[in-house]
Amino acid sequence: MNVDFSKGDGLVPVIIQHYATKTVLMLGYMNAEALAKTQIEEKVTFYSRSKKRLWTKGEESGNFLALKSMQIDCDNDTLLIQVEPAGPTCHKGTDTCFGNADASGFVHQLQHIIEDRKANPSEKSYTTSLFEKGINKIAQKVGEEAVEIVIEAKDDNDDLFLNEAADLMFHYLVLLSAKNKSLGDVEAVLKGRHQS
Repeated sequence: MNVDFSKGDGLVPVIIQHYATKTVLMLGYMNAEALAKTQIEEKVTFYSRSKKRLWTKGEESGNFLALKSMQIDCDNDTLLIQVEPAGPTCHKGTDTCFGNADASGFVHQLQHIIEDRKANPSEKSYTTSLFEKGINKIAQKVGEEAVEIVIEAKDDNDDLFLNEAADLMFHYLVLLSAKNKSLGDVEAVLKGRHQS
């Protein structure tokens, strides 16, 4: 990657985007050293203009940005980096530095909440109780919800249909998590089919 650092006095702007939802999370700057460290460690490191040093996002909060892909623009002076965030990106606790994630990204946000329930069980959590019952029970719940949405699809009650659709989506996400898979994995299969 031939990045032109000369135009910005040794710095280039870096747009950080969620790899799955495509939501823009933040804007930062890199010098050549920050870029090299990012590529080696696969965690996004910026050059902090205020601290005048390299700064790995998450070094204090633990909310690292795991590198998924990196692209350069047509002028070789701006980077687009797709990441998997390990928590809120903004220091204010929001998913992005531009406010909360929009509704289109909520399913992916829900996927992260489910992963958190799996990693950090809570006695009061329905999701945790599903994980504790095991894969057979989770798969059974997906089957039950699939039957219920089929039944509601034959009627004219949109509210009941949408509620069953939401139940199916939720339990499907839990099943993916139980199998250590994600929507990104399913998306990759769909993209592969689309290209063939």
